[in-house]
Amino acid sequence: MVAPLRKVLVKRPDVAFAVDDPAKWGYAGSPDLKTAQEEHDALVTVLRREGAEVIDHDELQPGRADAIYVHDPAAITDGGALILRMGKPLRRGEEAAMASRLEALGVPVLYSLHGDAQAEGGDLLWVDRRTLAVGQGFRTNAEGVRQLREVLGQLEVDLVVVQLPYLNGPASCLHLLSLISIVDLKLAVIYQPLLPVPFWQFLRGRGFEFIEVPHKEFESMGANVLALAPGRCLMLAGNPITQRRLEAAGCEVLTYKGDEISLKGGGGATCLTRPILRA
Repeated sequence: MVAPLRKVLVKRPDVAFAVDDPAKWGYAGSPDLKTAQEEHDALVTVLRREGAEVIDHDELQPGRADAIYVHDPAAITDGGALILRMGKPLRRGEEAAMASRLEALGVPVLYSLHGDAQAEGGDLLWVDRRTLAVGQGFRTNAEGVRQLREVLGQLEVDLVVVQLPYLNGPASCLHLLSLISIVDLKLAVIYQPLLPVPFWQFLRGRGFEFIEVPHKEFESMGANVLALAPGRCLMLAGNPITQRRLEAAGCEVLTYKGDEISLKGGGGATCLTRPILRA
């Protein structure tokens, strides 16, 4: 999660993102497309300035507003891509488009979830190179966990299941990455009130230190932070307490404006990016 970001996939907002019925999508409001594109272009500029090769996921996906949140349809392992299966029905179909784009980029597909399995990238957190934490909730189910455990076992990766809280129920999106972001080798930003105790204890046992997100910055995605390199990270502007705490812990913090692409659509810096290569 924290090695220097070398290649990353993004999707620029198009007409599919400018929904007329935000409630249907769980959005806070209808995004203004022109402003959303300007915000996204600025985000891409930051990523490129930080040395990452930014690749556009340019396939048109009519009717799939959430397709700009490219983190969720796939996960990347040392053995290739895991194509996931979206737990939000409105997002079904993003997986095939992502698989095609990754294969075109030379990333082999190692495995595709199938049957009743559900899992989204926002529920997957690499604790280290050989340990993947998987949040089980409304977007990632038991069959998804089972299939992930089976394929990751072949790569000698241990899977740790994190039971997610109910919070606002199945209509809202609560991913594991809504609650925690790893920003350095042993440093994580967390929203502690919702982090399950066994997982908190597990991370403590691994030597992690925590930066706590205050309650008022949880809704503005203070816990959704993208590591650009160890101790260097990108977060949504408007979370000054969390930013100051990160800086006090020795992190270099960059911010981006995301009124349309993040606050309305509900996806932060991690959600808007699909890292392909870290080295």
